[in-house]
Amino acid sequence: MRILLLCSSFNGLTQRIWTDLRADGHDVTMQTADSDAAVRGAVAAADPDVVLCPFLKERVPEDVWRSRPTVIIHPGPEGDRGPSSLDWAIREAEPEWGVTALSAIDEMDAGPIWGTRTFRMPVDPPRKSALYAGPVTDAAAALAREVVAKVADPRFVPRPLDYSRPGVHGRLRPTMRQADRAFSWSDPTEHVLRRIRASDGSPGVRTELAGVPVSVFDAHRGTATPGDPGTIALRRQGAVLVRTGDGALWIGHLRRVDADGGPRIKLPATTLLGDRVAGVPEALEPLGHPTAHDRPDAAHHEISYQRHGPVGVVGFDFYNGAMSTAQCQRLAAALRAAAAQDTSVLVLRGGQFFSNGIHLNVIDARPDASTEAWRNINAINDVCREIITCTHQLVVAAVGGNAGAGGVMLGLGADQVLLRDGAVLNPHYRTMGLTGSEYWTYVLPRRVGAAQAERITGECLPIGAAEALAIGLADAVLPAAPDEFDAAVLERAARLATDAGLAQQLAAKAAARAADEQRRPLETYRVRELAEMSRDIFDDRHGFAAARHAFVTKQPSPAAPPARHAAGPGRHAALLTRSAGF
Repeated sequence: MRILLLCSSFNGLTQRIWTDLRADGHDVTMQTADSDAAVRGAVAAADPDVVLCPFLKERVPEDVWRSRPTVIIHPGPEGDRGPSSLDWAIREAEPEWGVTALSAIDEMDAGPIWGTRTFRMPVDPPRKSALYAGPVTDAAAALAREVVAKVADPRFVPRPLDYSRPGVHGRLRPTMRQADRAFSWSDPTEHVLRRIRASDGSPGVRTELAGVPVSVFDAHRGTATPGDPGTIALRRQGAVLVRTGDGALWIGHLRRVDADGGPRIKLPATTLLGDRVAGVPEALEPLGHPTAHDRPDAAHHEISYQRHGPVGVVGFDFYNGAMSTAQCQRLAAALRAAAAQDTSVLVLRGGQFFSNGIHLNVIDARPDASTEAWRNINAINDVCREIITCTHQLVVAAVGGNAGAGGVMLGLGADQVLLRDGAVLNPHYRTMGLTGSEYWTYVLPRRVGAAQAERITGECLPIGAAEALAIGLADAVLPAAPDEFDAAVLERAARLATDAGLAQQLAAKAAARAADEQRRPLETYRVRELAEMSRDIFDDRHGFAAARHAFVTKQPSPAAPPARHAAGPGRHAALLTRSAGF
């Protein structure tokens, strides 16, 4: 079937549906809704059997939706309408939510129903971005396949939206404004937490910290000594602990809202506040504390270590998957400590996003952005080296969320890559004007071969779980629900750790690493990659500075729709050839 995906941007949800439908054998193209003329041109060129709109803020031209099936996927249950559905659902503590597929008509979100999916909302307030990337995306992907099947069924007719039908509880909700999001730091902790998470990652909630007008993001429960609400009690690894009416919250990220106070991009809280928190005591807590991943009321830690018998688990959960220089340094230290334990298997478990590579926001905010980018790429390389060179334990990368660029390559250094069904990989750098590092010229062709490595770094296309498994980027695809995935990873790791052939596997791993080192020392891959990256970063030969700044400031940039055919060999292929010795 010919399918046109019409969207406001090629975001994670759209990429998931694009990869799923292509895996099903459909002819799928994508068009961003830049203008009515662009949409009409894409429809004329693709002549689709259905226009599917997974993430669309704009109206579909009337002549398009009248001429062929045009289906909107709305992030709310049947009857819900409006652009702030998830915000209201979290703020109002809805016990159940859903996703609905409906026909585009002249009235927004009011068209006939093609299908709906519902799910239980977490008791603990979820971050809006996590809700969208998790249950909403899973439900939307299932609905997309259902819609395509129904398009092929001549007997199917979508039913009108009818609020008198049992089970139709949705309603038209207004756009949520800052007044609807507002809180006072003297409010109860749970009230403040829910307001912040209902607005994370966009647009945040406006407030004031340390005398600076900011939007706040990335909130987690904490405990503090008594003090005035709104004052900062502690700082820790980029976050600040802010007192509330009955407790405290760790605030990980802030964005300035004044016009002339510095860059208006999302940054770690201590980075943005700078000297204003210089005198605030720093909390020092040992590795091994539980993370928010383990229970709703646990304190949040970006990096944790847990032991399950012969299996050690290094968990890392960096906001939006971005890894700053300092975060990489801490993660590398955690991996060294974990590798020194007497466990047989080491699991590297990511968070909502596994990893998206270096931290572009932190880099762009620095006056010495190029130097910071250089520090950052070297620091993430150190993380990758710890994974690759860990030879007395089997290393398992548990990729439960999407990963991009260097974050994909980081996972490929493991012995086994376990991918959550529904996760999407973007193993390329070119769209940001970089050739990349993270030892990718070693780990990628080692897994998929030189030809596949050239293809996937040249095409710059997202890769779904099924394709990742087929080409060797993943060793197994495990159940989709995050809790089920984590349990399945631990079960698999435990089997590896107790396997009768473990000693032989470890010996073979050490021998293979030694043989690779003899043929070409690992550091030569890094040196050659960094030689190219130095030209990307300091000479800006491919527009890294402009691409980075446009990305972090959310500035419009020309869309790069998925290509139907593989791109020809480019600078990545040349670097791969030189580094691999072909």
